[in-house]
Amino acid sequence: MTTQVRVDNETNAESNNSFFRRLYTGEGGIDFVGRRKLWYIITLVVLAVCVLGIIFRGFTLGIDFQGGTKMTMPAADLDTAAVSQTFEEATGVMPEGVQIVGAQDSRILEIASEHLSDDQIMAAREALYTEFQPKDAAGEVTPDAVGDSTVSESWGSTITNRMVIAFGVFLLLIFVYIAVRFERDMSIAAIAALGVDGIFIAGCYALFGMEVTPAVVIGLLTVLSFSLYDTVVVFDKVEENTEGFEHTTRKTYGELANLAVNQTVMRSISTTVISALPIIALMIVAVWLMGVGTLKDLAVVQLIGVIEGTFSSVFLATPLLVSMKNRQKKFKKHNLEVAAVRQTDVDGATYEEAVEAGLVNEDGTAAVDEHEEIVGANGLRPTGVNSEDAERFNTDDGETPLGASWRPTRRY
Repeated sequence: MTTQVRVDNETNAESNNSFFRRLYTGEGGIDFVGRRKLWYIITLVVLAVCVLGIIFRGFTLGIDFQGGTKMTMPAADLDTAAVSQTFEEATGVMPEGVQIVGAQDSRILEIASEHLSDDQIMAAREALYTEFQPKDAAGEVTPDAVGDSTVSESWGSTITNRMVIAFGVFLLLIFVYIAVRFERDMSIAAIAALGVDGIFIAGCYALFGMEVTPAVVIGLLTVLSFSLYDTVVVFDKVEENTEGFEHTTRKTYGELANLAVNQTVMRSISTTVISALPIIALMIVAVWLMGVGTLKDLAVVQLIGVIEGTFSSVFLATPLLVSMKNRQKKFKKHNLEVAAVRQTDVDGATYEEAVEAGLVNEDGTAAVDEHEEIVGANGLRPTGVNSEDAERFNTDDGETPLGASWRPTRRY
């Protein structure tokens, strides 16, 4: 009986220490920062592919950006291939796109092409009316059922310029906000992560030939805001964990930053899933039920951006921040002190460098004091705690598993 109880206890302990449980509680101990070279390599390879796609394939711009002519008529049971052939025979111009949007009785067939002259438009309307006999809203066959609209090239150029200006202002405001709210290095890391997001999304549209419309631009700014929000949440935790880090030689800045990522990674995953589900639902409604191209464009860019935004905020932003910090004198000195105390290499410094810097005595002991903060020997700073909670948080050996997050005792 005793043996069975012991086995059950061991089984429960293993279950409680499972990876997914530790991930949920912020105790996953995943070395996001220590493996940053791997994330950098993956990112550079992906960015290289995206940039090559942008250079050699370019973008498929919608009519709102490059200008052109759009013709519409009730879709009924029309075949897009037949409509495309009729249009080309009448105008001598191959249409850039023929699609059916809307649902049920409101289905509309749209033909997009380069800018047409008035004679070409009249020829196309006459040919489409003669061939397909479209009906208006009253159910009568009439040439007026075929409509047309023209967007000038100057209008498309104006839209493009405004898009670039809006994007630039967006990035500037982000940089200023994070620099004021946190610090300059965090601002640089956040902008770099956003740059990766933008290039990746642009590369996907270039490689797969998806049309770039105003809805895509709106969706892009939306998902960049999502990525920024995710990054700011992580940086807020980094700031909390690393406050006064130089007063302890228990952990390096990189280790404390990695702890912050572990403490927020589950929130990032949850936010991504919760955000992706309605976007997928929007795609289903837009494509299969309503056939609304604008909704589809908005949903596709958002789905790509939400996934990429999570990657950049977890795997890039904080590692980039630590890489910049480790190059600065203050942080390099602290890393050397930690290496001297541990008598081993740490992220950002080696034990040999600590010896050369005179931080190790002849007997091999550290020539620096092993500082401890009031919150305990593990170097973590829980906020708003009392001494009882701080003692409970610290382990007997003065070490806390990488990724462990402090939680105060509940009092009822």
